[in-house]
Amino acid sequence: MKTNETTVIGKTASTRKRLPAALWALTISAFGIGTTEFVIVGLLPTVATDLNISIPSAGLLVSLYAIGVAIGAPILTALTGSIPRKKLLIWLMIVFIVGNGLASIAPGFATLVMARIITGLAHGVFFSIGSTIAASLVPPDKRASAISIMFTGLTVAIVTGVPFGTFIGQEFGWRATFIGVAVLGLIGLISGWILLPNNIENEKTIAIKDQFKVVANGRLLLAFLMTTLGYGGTFVAFTYLSPILQKIMGLSESMVNVVLVLYGIAIAFGNLIGGKAANKNPLKALLWMFVLQAIALLVFTFTASDSVFGIITLFIMGALSFSNVPGLQLYVVQLAERYLPGTEDVASAFNIAAFNVGIAIGAYAGGLVVESTLGLESTPWVGALFVVLAIGATLLSSKISSKKNSK
Repeated sequence: MKTNETTVIGKTASTRKRLPAALWALTISAFGIGTTEFVIVGLLPTVATDLNISIPSAGLLVSLYAIGVAIGAPILTALTGSIPRKKLLIWLMIVFIVGNGLASIAPGFATLVMARIITGLAHGVFFSIGSTIAASLVPPDKRASAISIMFTGLTVAIVTGVPFGTFIGQEFGWRATFIGVAVLGLIGLISGWILLPNNIENEKTIAIKDQFKVVANGRLLLAFLMTTLGYGGTFVAFTYLSPILQKIMGLSESMVNVVLVLYGIAIAFGNLIGGKAANKNPLKALLWMFVLQAIALLVFTFTASDSVFGIITLFIMGALSFSNVPGLQLYVVQLAERYLPGTEDVASAFNIAAFNVGIAIGAYAGGLVVESTLGLESTPWVGALFVVLAIGATLLSSKISSKKNSK
């Protein structure tokens, strides 16, 4: 198989020197977007009290954001195919700033929901476009690493942006948190304006009707299933990690915050390592990542009640939980390049949607487990079952690839 070696920019000496800075510009924006996605979870009680709504109603701010990403991103990615890539990324950050600014002054729940949906739309397009740009800024054998660098912004947001944003919301009100996130968006906008190269070539423009070719392609659908199941398995337990640490492991609130920071650090390292491992053969790397992830989730079921072994297992879980992200994105881009050239951005957008569908399904399944007779302590092994299904999808995809290559 021969992929397009330079889909976006020429590999001149001067450009190479700018690559690290360009990637960090994407990472800074990803940090702001990651913060606004997850920080609302910690702010739900505060928002519910202030707006006089129930906690389940406030939970719509999480699910509707994910819907904005999952449904809107593929469509908007196709609609914006003719806009120059740098210009598009700048406009996405403007929309992101407006969305968070609107959230900070929302007079009621309906306005806040609308602001979250607007921000979610910008989120999905940014990561789908950003992934292909990041991959194109480096040689082919470094593309997964480049994607992982960008996604480091998302993972670092989990360990720093979310706890700090939650603290600000608790101390100064949830509106202050959204103002802070809007400022992060402004920093990302300025970074992109200065550091991103101007000569980023567009993918071929694809009509709305043509993007359905992506969801009609069996190979890509199987890859999206891998993403949904693998990522969803993480969120079955991750969504309820704080109560697990307090009620099962018996940690104090202050110790829970420390462990969550360590978990986030493990996520960041795992993301980078996973990107490096997936550079040459993402499918093979993903298989091993899923296997190790399933084992770690299963082991955590038995070690969660012990503070020492539980924390060690949790650190390993953190390293594995996001390690598959760059590999999954790269694999989808490779499949699109091979079977549907010109649809790389749209395929990437559908994969971002698959990530968010996984979050929604995993969190919902975790809630059902917690409310059932299985209880909180069963969320890790139920998450492991999701990942086992992802392993099956990966093995099937590998088998199909082997047959194709042998012909």
